Amino acid sequence: MICPLCQTQGVTLQSFPVTGGPDDGVTVDICDACIAQLDAPEEAHFRGLASSMWSEDPAIAVLAARTLVKIGTPWALDLADQQYLDDETRAWADNVAAVSAHKDAHGATLNAGDTVVLIKDLPVKGAGFTAKRGTAVRGISLVAENPAHIEGRVEGQRIVILTEFVKKK
Repeated sequence: MICPLCQTQGVTLQSFPVTGGPDDGVTVDICDACIAQLDAPEEAHFRGLASSMWSEDPAIAVLAARTLVKIGTPWALDLADQQYLDDETRAWADNVAAVSAHKDAHGATLNAGDTVVLIKDLPVKGAGFTAKRGTAVRGISLVAENPAHIEGRVEGQRIVILTEFVKKK
């Protein structure tokens, strides 16, 4: 068998629940190595996500999207940016329904794909620049594990931004 998530051949597959979606009973059959690593994915094991992120099975696409974000390396985040998911599947991948809502500095609810404006100069750690107040960040992504964080591109860099420093445009 081939694992539909990591693309490893000759493995035994087990049923794994994909939570936060339209149906609570959705499961996918993936390999034991994937199941063991979904909470702390090892980059080398998941190189097959470049293919599986385009799966026609929404549950596989959701797991691929979540895993790419968790890996967090430049290649994984680039793939996550390239992945197209319809609105319902994107909400499932972002687990919007299962976490408390992301709110901007003024209490407005933020959704994946929104445009926000920075309300404070923010030094970007590790990138060597400061994101200036008034900068528009288009097409944000929600960090499913933390409603106080969003992700977006500023000056070509994908960064994590605290929601308390943005307002919805």
